[in-house]
Amino acid sequence: MLKVSIIIPAWNEQDRITDCLDNALRQTVTPHEVIVVDNRSTDDTVAVVERYMREHPQAPVKLLHQDEEQGLIPTRNFGLNAATGDVLGRVDADCMLKPDWVEVVAGIFTEDRDAMGATGPVTYYDMPARRIALRGDDSVRRHTFRADGGKVLLFGSNMALRASAWHEVAGEVCRDREDVMHEDIDVSLHLLGRGFKTVYSERMICGISARRMDTSFKSFRNYMKRFKNTFEAHPQHWRTRKSERTLYLMYPWLHALFPVYQQYLESREINPALRIWFREQAKLARAQGDPLDDLPGIDVLVTETPTGVDGIDEISSSGMFDDDDDAHVADGLTAETPAAAAEDARDGAADAEHDAIVAAEEAVASNGPAIPPATSDQGVDASAESASAAKE
Repeated sequence: MLKVSIIIPAWNEQDRITDCLDNALRQTVTPHEVIVVDNRSTDDTVAVVERYMREHPQAPVKLLHQDEEQGLIPTRNFGLNAATGDVLGRVDADCMLKPDWVEVVAGIFTEDRDAMGATGPVTYYDMPARRIALRGDDSVRRHTFRADGGKVLLFGSNMALRASAWHEVAGEVCRDREDVMHEDIDVSLHLLGRGFKTVYSERMICGISARRMDTSFKSFRNYMKRFKNTFEAHPQHWRTRKSERTLYLMYPWLHALFPVYQQYLESREINPALRIWFREQAKLARAQGDPLDDLPGIDVLVTETPTGVDGIDEISSSGMFDDDDDAHVADGLTAETPAAAAEDARDGAADAEHDAIVAAEEAVASNGPAIPPATSDQGVDASAESASAAKE
């Protein structure tokens, strides 16, 4: 059985880390360990993680401190080196993993014994049109995040390494003390330089925050220059398509829309991270035939959603990456409303569904998600059945 560790580098992430841990732990297959590596945080990140560990003593969460050097790369390396799993997942502290992420990752490396690194698509969970964004990101990564004639480049917010491969390149990855490179592409090129295989799976899905787009164009342009800088540090590697060209086209739209959509979320008192946690868990329970009343806050939704259980079915059928804004969900909640009253019913359902979601989020926040107890050998069996289940 393959054991999957999840490493989360963190610096001043007190507002995000709890949601990230909830998503990392409430998985179809429990991770072997979830390692938060704090890097000199000046806010309450450490206190938040420590409190989380006290409140969830059965959860396989570890808190490490990397205080010798400020920066993502030494913090990432510290966590990867400390991990004890067969496969090492690396995500950011604002990432929201799909509930089957660990299972999919374990399946990838079980099915393909030659795979040494894996990555997949991401989308912005705190922006609208998530389904469209996911398809767009999937297309861009499939066709442009490549090197050396089509070999896959890993994406740092959603990547996994076979532990043996990481230990092969750990001593040679660039330190980038000037902080001018993309650390994930650097790792990718070191893997490719050793002849290791990297793979892309459309099922390895992760949600990330669009907060990076809420920066000045100068800052964004410097970020884009990291692509060029990284490949210049690896002159033996090459690429035919430049993904930054697509990102430049996306920036104005995302930069303009992000603050507007955040105002909308704040006006409706919606925490997008908690919302997607609930929706994904409800969708998972529905798919597995499990009772929805096991989810914290579900009792509030059942009583406050206009169509009761039917409304919950609609909510649980839309996931993290569906276009599930209030109007979309309301359409489902009022599917049987007579045409003459449809518009009024949609408005009422939207308000009621919003209130129910907020109440459910408060219940989740106060009670915490139901996290399955960890076992020492949980993972995905290296069998044909397991490999087939994870096949793209």
